Order: sequence, then C-alpha cells, then structure tokens
Amino acid sequence: MQTREHTLHFRSPGSAGRQPAAFPEPPKVWPRDAPSNFHVLAKPTGAVCNLDCKYCFFLSKESLYPGSRFRMRDEVMEAYVKQLIESQESSHVTIAWQGGEPTLMGLDFFRRAMALVEKYTRSGKTFEHTIQTNGTLLNDAWCEFLRENNFLVGLSMDGPRELHDAYRVDKHNRPTFDKVMRATRLMKRHGVEFNILCTVHAGNVMRPLRVYRFFREELKARFIQFIPIVERVTPELRDAANEGWGDRKHARPFYSQQGDIVTERSVRPEQWGRFLNTIFDEWVKRDVGRVYLQIFESALASWVGLQPSMCIFAETCGDAVALEHNGDLYSCDHYVEPEYRLGNITEKHMVELMSSTQQRSFGAAKRDTLPRYCRECEVRFACHGECPRNRFATTPDGEPGLNYLCAGYKRFFKHIDRPMRIMTNLLRQQRSPAEVMRMLKREQRVGK
Repeated sequence: MQTREHTLHFRSPGSAGRQPAAFPEPPKVWPRDAPSNFHVLAKPTGAVCNLDCKYCFFLSKESLYPGSRFRMRDEVMEAYVKQLIESQESSHVTIAWQGGEPTLMGLDFFRRAMALVEKYTRSGKTFEHTIQTNGTLLNDAWCEFLRENNFLVGLSMDGPRELHDAYRVDKHNRPTFDKVMRATRLMKRHGVEFNILCTVHAGNVMRPLRVYRFFREELKARFIQFIPIVERVTPELRDAANEGWGDRKHARPFYSQQGDIVTERSVRPEQWGRFLNTIFDEWVKRDVGRVYLQIFESALASWVGLQPSMCIFAETCGDAVALEHNGDLYSCDHYVEPEYRLGNITEKHMVELMSSTQQRSFGAAKRDTLPRYCRECEVRFACHGECPRNRFATTPDGEPGLNYLCAGYKRFFKHIDRPMRIMTNLLRQQRSPAEVMRMLKREQRVGK
C-alpha cells in the first residue's frame, strides 16, 4: 500500500493484573548490517480471510500453522510495536496491518494496539498507521476509529462490478462488489483517507481505461496502486491452482516460489505493458498532480535519481518483511515459506533478525543474481529486474533468472521515457511536474 510520504508531488492493553511479557531486549551493540529503517507487514490473522479471492495464493499459507486459531496474541502485538519503534532510526515510523483480513481481529484489538503505540512512543517520533482491507466488514464504528486515529486505509478493489467480481468472491462464491462500494461510501462519509489497491489479472487487464476511469470518476480516487497477478506454478500444480487457492472440499495446494508456468488468471507480459501504457497516456494528458499512481511516481523517482518508492524497483531488497500472527518473521510478504523464516520476535529482537546474514543475503541476491541480459538493459535503472519472485523466465540467450514480466516492463519504461525526462527537468527547475500536460498539448497542436 502507498504511504503518505511516498508521493513526489509532485485504554490500557491486556487484562488487569496480567504479568508483563518478557520481550527480547534491543542488542547492546547495534548490528553493523542493521537497516536504518525497514517496513513490516503485520498479519494478525495470518492467511485467514472472510473472502475467497481465486487468485489469492496467500490463502494457502494457512497450512503452515495447522491447528492455529490465527489470532495474534497481545504479547506478540506488544513485541511488534515495541521492537519496531526501537528499530527505526528515522523520526517517522509506519505501523502496518495486513492479512488475510486484519479487520477479523475486531476493533478492540486495534484499540489495544494504539494504546501500545502511546506506551512506547519516543520523543520526536511521528507515526503513520496503515491497514490493508477488503472493506467488507467496515461499519460506522470502524470508520470512526480509523478517522480518529488517522489511519491510511488500503482498499482492495479490482474495478467496476463485472471486473471486480470476476475473482473477488466470498466463501460461498458470491460477488463482493456491493459490499466494497458500501465501504467507500462509509469512509468518505467519515472522512477516512484511503487508497485503492487494484490487482491486474486476466479478468480486467484488457480494460485499462474502464478500470482507471471507474476509480477516477466514480470513486473519485486520488491514490491508486496496480499490482499484476502472477501465479507461478509447476505443471503438476497447474490444474489445481487454476481452481483457486481458497476453501475447497479437497485439500488445496500450497503456493511456493516454484515452477516456470503461470495460472490462467495471471497477466501476460505484453498485456501488462499495454495496460500500463494505456493508462499512462491518459494520465499524462490530464491527471498529473491530480491522481497519483504509485508505479508512475516510483518511475519518476528513478528518472530523477532518487530511490523508488516501490521495493520491487530498488536495486536490492530485504527491508520489507512479513510478520505472521504468532511472531514468525519472514524475509518478504511473497516469501512466507519455511526456508525464508528468519525467526520469531518473541525469541529474538526484530533488528537482529533483520540484520542476520540470511536476510542481508536475501536482499543482496536481487542485485547479484541479475542475468547479463538485465545488467546490460537500457532501462535497468528503473526496473532492476523487478521482484525476485517473478524471475523464473530465461533470457534470449538461455540464461535463467529473467523476470516473467520483462517484456511488459521494458515496453512501459521505454514508452514513458520522454514524458519522464520532461517532468524530471521541471522538478530540477523547482517547477511542478503537472506542467508536462500543457507542454505536451502545445507540442500536439504545433505538430498538427
């Protein structure tokens, strides 16, 4: 989810009398390889969700914890809040909740979490609270809480009714569009700030302007994030995976980073490139400075020479981890698998897990395993091979490790090069990037 600072524009916890939990203390000697700041996605319900979205491979992660109730204990929540605050060197701390569906924990859980933030607040620290939700459980009480505590909500929505309901269904295979629309109305009525997170898949990838204009005109959305659905599978797993990752009568498959083919719901590389280019062409003509799309802002950062706001486009990674409901910390939200488990924050301090050889090697591998084809690519500065989870294709000369979406990203980054250069020059002159719209319009008139 896009946080507020990423844009370039451009009640006492626990029950009375309970003995305080013994938490790992911060290391007396700060680890040399500890990142100065990092992002944690806390999953208080683990993979448990009230929906059954067909492409949501994270639903399968429930099998990692057989017999669990999938509810984060207060002791784990307190360790998360305390250690996160202790570990961040900057004055700004983001406390993020995701799932599964985090609102299944109920409001009292989050009220206790806010009390813990107050308990461990340090002088000079400011906090941003974010929550990613499908929105179906939001009501007036939830919205009042979110507004009062200045939460930034990431709302999952895949476009207008027929596109959203293609895969985003509940446990009874019923559509969810009306419930999500109700959530948007509730949040607007209560003044809750929210972004749109839209997954792009076979059901909506061919309708880019239909999707974008729905968010812009009907929802009046001003912050939008697009995420391509790429479900990597082996030939043996493909048929089962094509049925979806949610609840079924027979055992569902476990999703892991294996295989070199994709499900029928996944976007194809050229489709992804066309989707982005089509929306960019409309955005750059009329919406710069008015509608903020995370991937466009991240690209502009790369052209300017700054760190991109999206970890997938950074040269290295490893500074965005996932926290399971029981305190297990994993290298990345996309790598919640046994071999990527770093440890448990109730046993070892979070900053020590983040600075471990295992995690630092995981992050450096993003750069160090790039195939030669990528290292010599003209748009490497903006892409850096994208996310390692998608690097299961082969280069034209047969070298493994090419990003599955490479053709689409290359098409996109080449397509936006000239407008990005114009906006970069405007920023360097301390002018608004939105001036690009007028400049391009003038060029078009002269060209005629």
